[in-house]
Amino acid sequence: MHKICTDIVIETPINEVWDLLTDFDKFETWNPFITKIKGKLELGSKLDVHLRPPGTKGIDMTPVITKLESGNEFRWIGNLWVKGIFDGEHAFRLEELENGRTRLIQCERFKGILAPLILYIVGEKTRAGFEKMNTSLKNECEKRHRQGFTQCAPLA
Repeated sequence: MHKICTDIVIETPINEVWDLLTDFDKFETWNPFITKIKGKLELGSKLDVHLRPPGTKGIDMTPVITKLESGNEFRWIGNLWVKGIFDGEHAFRLEELENGRTRLIQCERFKGILAPLILYIVGEKTRAGFEKMNTSLKNECEKRHRQGFTQCAPLA
């Protein structure tokens, strides 16, 4: 099994980070890596997701939410083409830190027959996409928090 993990500390309370991270309708306004998510944030829900690692045209996937702990974590499992070829379990986990800060941990575990080959080709671009998303989430939440919003809900 292969894994890519990144993390970042956000100077914003956990509930505000969760609010923005789970507002799928607004992803295209701030997220350079996951530019679209359509679907409900519910356990077992199927999502329509467009991922765009840097330097690629991107890919459409239809993962299913497999874990949901409101305010802390959600995961999905998706596959490329057919299950067992290239499967990924993507996780977003938030940890509450002292002084109103939050750590975002974004990981994906890959498995399947073509996982080593595909990750050899796009693994570094995928990691760069995670990091760009993390930084964009941090910047957007911190900006909104400084502006006095009590929630990190999208600006009108």
